[in-house]
Amino acid sequence: MQLITSIRSALTAGAAAAVLLTGAGGAVAAPAAVPAKAATPSAKATAPSAKVTAPLAAAPAPAHSAYDRLGPLAGLSAERLATGDLVAAAKWGTGGPIDDPAREREVLDAVADQARRLGADPAATVRIFRDQIEAGKVVQRGLHRRWHADPAQAPTTRPDLNEVRKEINRINGELVRAIARSPHARSAPYCAPLLTVAAARVRHERHLDGLHTVALARSLRSVCDGA
Repeated sequence: MQLITSIRSALTAGAAAAVLLTGAGGAVAAPAAVPAKAATPSAKATAPSAKVTAPLAAAPAPAHSAYDRLGPLAGLSAERLATGDLVAAAKWGTGGPIDDPAREREVLDAVADQARRLGADPAATVRIFRDQIEAGKVVQRGLHRRWHADPAQAPTTRPDLNEVRKEINRINGELVRAIARSPHARSAPYCAPLLTVAAARVRHERHLDGLHTVALARSLRSVCDGA
């Protein structure tokens, strides 16, 4: 998925048509309220103006709330992807495989258990984490290809993989909590466009290169229930 293409399509989607990513600072503007002056003059005689304008003014609130829940998911996913650089460096030159089924099962079992304890959906949590794991592999494989092509860019030191995994476990815990706090946002009809805007903001703030941008999109594939 190309984020730029996704942003363009996202900004034409119904509920989030007015969500804009500004060029400076990546600030996000929520959909504007419908102007109350759209009511006809005769409406004043049949209904108090407050009854006409109050629901319209409150309409953007769900989108604000959803974005507040989805933003941390994009941020934590990018933070988790950054550890993929360390994992790639730890495995570089060892001849070991990037795929690690035993470690992956350990992670998925742990996040499912944490989700159950938080009252969250373990199946949805595992689905999202499968994408997180695959996105990490995108980073690792991409870096290994880069280093093979240009050995001068290859790491000269090897991080302690056990220490790196402690950091990954910490981020995993934060990510499970963010998933548990966002069921309504993830099932909202405007989840996909808002998540795209959140991902674009994270990309801008973290100055992600092409490899990590692609990986971020991969990591978020199953966040929205309708995705």
